[in-house]
Amino acid sequence: MDEKYYICIGRQIGSGGKKISEKLAQILQLPVYDKELIQMASRKSGLRSEIFEQFDEKGSRSLIGGLLGMSSPIPDEIYAQYYLTNESLFVIESDVIRELAAQKSCIFLGRCADYVLKDCERCLNVFICANFEDRIKTIAETYHYQVNKAKDFIKKMDKKRADYYNYFTNKHWGVADSYHLCINSSTLGIDETVNFIYLFVKKNFGI
Repeated sequence: MDEKYYICIGRQIGSGGKKISEKLAQILQLPVYDKELIQMASRKSGLRSEIFEQFDEKGSRSLIGGLLGMSSPIPDEIYAQYYLTNESLFVIESDVIRELAAQKSCIFLGRCADYVLKDCERCLNVFICANFEDRIKTIAETYHYQVNKAKDFIKKMDKKRADYYNYFTNKHWGVADSYHLCINSSTLGIDETVNFIYLFVKKNFGI
């Protein structure tokens, strides 16, 4: 079947969402877009990638204060072309997501892609969570954090992603009715979670 389809994956930090997305992409032979969207948005807009990185998946706030603190000068034309808010950056990233979706089937990780592609009929929205203790262990091992620091990091990232998603989508991050499928990766493990989502994708899209 040549008709394009899209999988948008939201995830809790430490749930293995990135690894699951990459393994699923290998099985389905699809590109997966995550941080790559920052570079693409930078090239599209002419804004430096560090601007997007500084405010990646954060809620609404003015960029001016943050930009004034950057080490290199900011071209005057940026101020003339953009009212520097996260809304501006969200619009740019959203345009990149739509352009990629227009080309071929793909997987998007985060960045409210499910909302951006809400008018696409063949779009499957997935949320991956995990048990808190498993997330602590994953973060502690990945970043070499002590347990308390790992806990604080998880809480901070959860709030950051929830604020961003809730603000731009008017839905609720991590709440079941915002997605087609929610799955706890602690239950099946990474590989079996990948297989479960793969079967769900096949069933949903008839591939």
